[in-house]
This record gives sequence, structure tokens and C-alpha cells, in this order.
Amino acid sequence: MVGSLVATAIWTMIPAYVPNNAAVLAGGGRPIDGGRTWDGTRILGDGKTWRGTAVGTITGVVLALLLNRIRAPVVEATGIELLPEFTLPAAVALALGAMLGDIGASFVKRRSGRERGASFPGLDQLDFVVGALGLTLVVTPEWFFATFTPGVIAVIVVVTPLLHVVTNVAAYKLGLKNEPW
Repeated sequence: MVGSLVATAIWTMIPAYVPNNAAVLAGGGRPIDGGRTWDGTRILGDGKTWRGTAVGTITGVVLALLLNRIRAPVVEATGIELLPEFTLPAAVALALGAMLGDIGASFVKRRSGRERGASFPGLDQLDFVVGALGLTLVVTPEWFFATFTPGVIAVIVVVTPLLHVVTNVAAYKLGLKNEPW
């Protein structure tokens, strides 16, 4: 029961987990805020670009569609029936919502006086989750409630920060990130 709940939570969030990493790899380009400031501080900063947002979103959607293709064999091999099939609106909402959550966190960080790359515990680990779940709820509430049971959401809230720390430390050690958070 717990194993299938964890597997369902991770499977369901893959289209939201991967976009920010894809955005880092594809980074560069025009900043979303166009260099504008608010009260003398950048609105978002150079780390939030149109290209990164587009690549991250597309990557998340493509992953959701690939998961749909392998769902039947995975269910057959594991016996985990709760792995959802992604609708296109759900895939877009999860991926774009993750990107928007990260962009929103950047805005909050700039307003709190933190520089690009500065740590903000809690926000750094769950910003994209809140964005992904929030946009998915708005875009496709039926799919959201069928997929994100209270148990799945609880697992996401507990497991995501752990995955976030592990993947960011790995990216830092591989030289893909400038800081390990």
C-alpha cells in the first residue's frame, strides 16, 4: 500500500519534477523580466528566461506523454494500478505550473532581498509543487481530484524536499549548478 502510494506520487509528479532541471540545461536567452526592476531590485533576475520556461514546459509535457506510452507495461510489471494516465491539459498544467511556481519563488526571493541562487528553505523545495498542483487544479479539476488523493499529496509534500536536495547536490557536484540547493 505505502509502496504503491509512493510510486503513484512520484509517477504523477515526474512532469512537474523535471521541467526546472531541463530549464537549467537549456538556460540562457532573454530574461522574462527584461531586466526591469521594482524598488531598485530585479523583478525576477537573469535566471528566469523565456527559453528556459518554454523548454522546461515542453520537456514536462513530452515526459507525461511518454509515461502514457509505457504505463500499461509498467502496471503489468508492477501491479500498481493507480498510476494515472495524463491528459494533455493535465500534462501542460503540471509542467507549466512547475515553471510558474519557480518563477513566483524568484519573485518572492527578490522581494525578500535574496540574490539569485540564495537559499530559501521550504520555498526552494516546494515552489514548483504548489505551482504544478495549483495550475492543474484550475485547468483540469476532475483529473486533479481523481489523481491527487490526500495520501498522494501527503507523499508528495514529504518526498519532494528529499528528492530536491538529492538532485540539486548531484547537479552541483556535476558542475551543472552553482549552488547545492
